[in-house]
Amino acid sequence: MSREKYAQVKLISKPENMLQTVYTACRTCYSSDSPLNIFDSDSAHDKEKMLKLIKRVISSGHYSTIEHIQVSFAISNISRACSHQLVRHRHMSFSQKSQRYVKEKEQFDYLTPETIENNPELNKRFDEFMSKISDFYLELTQAGIPAEDARAVLPNAASTSMVASLNLRELIHLANLRLCTRAQKEIRMLVKKMCDELTKEEEWLKDYLVPKCERIGYCDEDKSCGRKAVRV
Repeated sequence: MSREKYAQVKLISKPENMLQTVYTACRTCYSSDSPLNIFDSDSAHDKEKMLKLIKRVISSGHYSTIEHIQVSFAISNISRACSHQLVRHRHMSFSQKSQRYVKEKEQFDYLTPETIENNPELNKRFDEFMSKISDFYLELTQAGIPAEDARAVLPNAASTSMVASLNLRELIHLANLRLCTRAQKEIRMLVKKMCDELTKEEEWLKDYLVPKCERIGYCDEDKSCGRKAVRV
């Protein structure tokens, strides 16, 4: 069983001049000047002026200007169920702990959903079941079954880790979808930590790394949590 309840996340890579880079991309589309001159200009050091242009360009749907920003996160203590949801997002790169090459040598770490954890009886039975799975997995590997085949019995609850990289456009899209209250809690907490890690250094992104309804002003989901009016 994992000692930590939710994901551990650390921002490990981002451009040094993120705001200046996005501004240069935005300004280049509407200027006869060269990108190099724009990047070195006084306006590219005026935060208020940069943010004003960036907001206007992004609001217009000109998202290619934020694709130049790539960020990377070290992620651990998430379930395989959570990672399976995350890897469905396009335009992301992943290097994930392999159940084929990394052999479990004792009770594997796993994440217990909060709804199960809050039910003492079911939580007890859940832990017992995880223990039985672990015992059988170890029996298989000790009998010479390769880890790549023995992993067939490991559950979605099994803990995993990865390095995940994505551009700023995809991160905003990820946040807009997965910060929604209707997203599963584990991935919602993961994405929130990813966003928090980045906004600690790039506070100007707080307005974009929010649930979709906060950006568009209404809910377009089939089922609404009620935070915003539903689109008619």
